[in-house]
Amino acid sequence: MNQLPKDPVILLSYVNTQLRDFYPSLEEFCEARDADRADVEAALAALGYVYDAEKNQFI
Repeated sequence: MNQLPKDPVILLSYVNTQLRDFYPSLEEFCEARDADRADVEAALAALGYVYDAEKNQFI
């Protein structure tokens, strides 16, 4: 199982980079990384970011 960064700011950068370079959706990223989508979205929502499926990134 891959560990995701715990720091929300680093997590934001990491997830958006992964989405841009390797994964066509947040769902595929979470499945490949064995991550809980709700946990990822909650951590980034705390910073004011939401997932935009059309752009495939957190904005």
